[in-house]
Amino acid sequence: MPTADVVRWCDLPSHSAGGVKRHEFLGAGASLKHVAVSAGTSAPRHSHAHEQFVIVVEGRVLLTCEAGPVDLRPGMVIRFDPDAWHSADFVEDTVLIEVNLQPAG
Repeated sequence: MPTADVVRWCDLPSHSAGGVKRHEFLGAGASLKHVAVSAGTSAPRHSHAHEQFVIVVEGRVLLTCEAGPVDLRPGMVIRFDPDAWHSADFVEDTVLIEVNLQPAG
């Protein structure tokens, strides 16, 4: 029988390191993350084996990716193909929602 899970971010375990605090909600084929990042934090160039969507809830991020530089602000969404590289500089305290889709197979 199908089920539905309802959670609050604050009730999920958190992981903090290097100015970043993450809460992760795992599903059968995807994960959803609430990510709070302190201003001045940088994420070096990296990529993921999976497709990823990032929603900016608050703050400002200067993102560099294969498509060029992007100034991300609240209400904006970016999608990355699997293995698409990107890096980020967090100009302001920022809150993101990440949707990470597991590779097929």
